[in-house]
Amino acid sequence: MSESDHIDHESRWAIDPDAASLMGTDELRQNFLIERLFEPGRITLTYTHYDRMIVGGAAPVDTPLALEAIRPTGTAAFLDRRELVAVNIGGAGSVECGSESFAVGTRDMVYLGMGAGEPVFASADPKNPAKFYLLSAPAHAAHPCRLLTIDTAKRIDLGAAETSNERSIFQFIHAEAEVKTCQLVVGMTTLAPGSIWNTMPPHVHDRRMEAYLYFDLPASGRVVHLMGEPQETRHLIVANEQAVLSPAWSIHAGAATAAYTFIWAMAGDNIDYTDVDPVAVEDLR
Repeated sequence: MSESDHIDHESRWAIDPDAASLMGTDELRQNFLIERLFEPGRITLTYTHYDRMIVGGAAPVDTPLALEAIRPTGTAAFLDRRELVAVNIGGAGSVECGSESFAVGTRDMVYLGMGAGEPVFASADPKNPAKFYLLSAPAHAAHPCRLLTIDTAKRIDLGAAETSNERSIFQFIHAEAEVKTCQLVVGMTTLAPGSIWNTMPPHVHDRRMEAYLYFDLPASGRVVHLMGEPQETRHLIVANEQAVLSPAWSIHAGAATAAYTFIWAMAGDNIDYTDVDPVAVEDLR
């Protein structure tokens, strides 16, 4: 297995709640925040030890980018023992894998099953390049590759302007969806103008880790992402197109300086979206 010259990767070890409670700002950011995902002409991957989830970005410009195996996967090809979801948050692009090819518009996503072949990402217009947010977890079965468009996602409108959390949830991959996965559960939430809060009241789910990608923020905008055990909370200041790793023991909520969109993705023991342990706001510390 050779390392590709267009792929950068790093590993993040799993952190327990007692250790996290002692961390300062820099340590929290080094362990839980992914600051650089979309480097033009490159694939950037973070291999985490939370349910072995890989979080990354592919940013093709003039030439396609192939997703080859990296050393932490321990396999000859990236999808030999894994499944992958690629969400396009940029301009129009395409994903090829094996004998299949998918035209992927903005906010569409592609599911690629175990053993499907080598994924290749491309942009339709280098002046308005695609940006593929990558999410991968270990797989035990081969499921068909599928294109999932924003128009066909299950939409749920929740919240209210009075509580600053009016939002639309788009469930792409979940237990009742036509697309079957081994571990991955993925969706997208868009906040209405004037709303800033997400996942409040918060929750934890001991059976799954989660990752959040925040985007559609202005360059000067920031999200105050709340993490940690409910009685021992911490925060991260997150900029546009940055991602947060959320261990199973941590809440994951936040408020921003403007409306935004975020992609949530989970991997772990089950794919039940409703399997959460709620936390009352008055119990937060």
